[in-house]
Amino acid sequence: MDRPKLLIVDDEAGQRALLAGFLTDKGYKVTEAESGEDALEQYHSVFSPLALIDMKMPGMDGMELLRRLREVNPFIQVIVLTAFGSVESAVGAMRAGAYDYLTKPVEDLEELLMKLDKAAAQNRLVVDNRVMTERLTEIFPSSEIIGESPAIQQIKKMITLVAPREATVLITGPSGTGKELVARAIHAISDRADKRLVAINCAAFPDTLLESELFGYERGAFTGADRAKQGRFELADGGTLFLDEIGEMPLTMQVKLLRVLEERRIERLGSVKEISLDIRVLAATNRDIKKMVEAGKFREDLFYRLNVIQLHLPPLKERTGDVLLLAEKFIEKHAKRVGKEVAGLDSEAAALLTKYSWPGNVRELENIIERALVLTNTRFLTPDDLGGISGLSSPGAGGRVRPLSEVERDHIRLCLDQLDWNLSLTSEKLGIHRNTLRAKIKDYQLIRH
Repeated sequence: MDRPKLLIVDDEAGQRALLAGFLTDKGYKVTEAESGEDALEQYHSVFSPLALIDMKMPGMDGMELLRRLREVNPFIQVIVLTAFGSVESAVGAMRAGAYDYLTKPVEDLEELLMKLDKAAAQNRLVVDNRVMTERLTEIFPSSEIIGESPAIQQIKKMITLVAPREATVLITGPSGTGKELVARAIHAISDRADKRLVAINCAAFPDTLLESELFGYERGAFTGADRAKQGRFELADGGTLFLDEIGEMPLTMQVKLLRVLEERRIERLGSVKEISLDIRVLAATNRDIKKMVEAGKFREDLFYRLNVIQLHLPPLKERTGDVLLLAEKFIEKHAKRVGKEVAGLDSEAAALLTKYSWPGNVRELENIIERALVLTNTRFLTPDDLGGISGLSSPGAGGRVRPLSEVERDHIRLCLDQLDWNLSLTSEKLGIHRNTLRAKIKDYQLIRH
């Protein structure tokens, strides 16, 4: 086994030589130091990810050395050695950042080896996560994956954890919460980042076209196929395929997708030649897939294939602490583009945004801010600039708390009337998919007058 560098610090030469000899034989690249001062002097040239430190030494003791080493390398994993009966000092060291401890003299060398191997694994995990987080910040700056709420912090952490793995990820959450952005973040900090990310919205194609879009076709495969065409699977070979709105995929296509996930091979329409694939699949949906499985509308075996890791994005109404942060970022993002010098929100506008229920989630918030920037003539956005939500943000008006469905129905009707029932434009402004808008028009029985 290829083991990392290790710094052993102990003023007892015999104990130090015993541990160094054993661990060198086990593959560790050992550097010895006889004191804390000696250890610090050597560390800048060694910079080992692990250290084994005696707590009680003349001069600089183990606790001070632990603190100084962590100042130089915050990721270093330290195992402390303490005399029998002095476990309190070891507990104090662990509170100060030590990974583990052993009592002296170290008699069970295999236990020492096991603890060092675990500490090495912990170091790799911490460093990998920090690197992933830095890459995530570089590629998706604060104007993209925005939020300080615990839910968003957890999402960011999960992205850094799952990105380097090859596992399939199912991203769930309401429309407008940023599912595609999460998929792009996962791809961007994965080992496939230098290859393509190919996306397809499964709800955007009729059943007959979805298959040819995914699998491609040969010339003459059907009427109008006057040339061969690669499908999205082939285009994503070596990279990542993002299947958005996977819940809208018809059952016949679900069977074929399951086969691809299991065998990593496809056939173009009109061909019997199999094409091998090297792809990672990410999928997203705003539907409750478990309920669809129970209703027989989604294959259970495909659900388990896709749901290896699930990331759930909460609706904006559950992240009220992020609303103003998002709004400020969107003002910063769009103000220059529309040629306005807007510094932020006034207090009444800020209160308005935090009280609104945001049925269209983050996408709706961004659209409303963008619209307000176009219309405003002030340095700070006011409630008048946010006219699209002004009539919807006082749930206690008239002595009655309005049901969310009623608020959403009225808002959709208002937007449809304002935009002359242009479904594409209305869905864009609301921050929802056109198919979602159609479904809501049907559910609320909205009719054009």
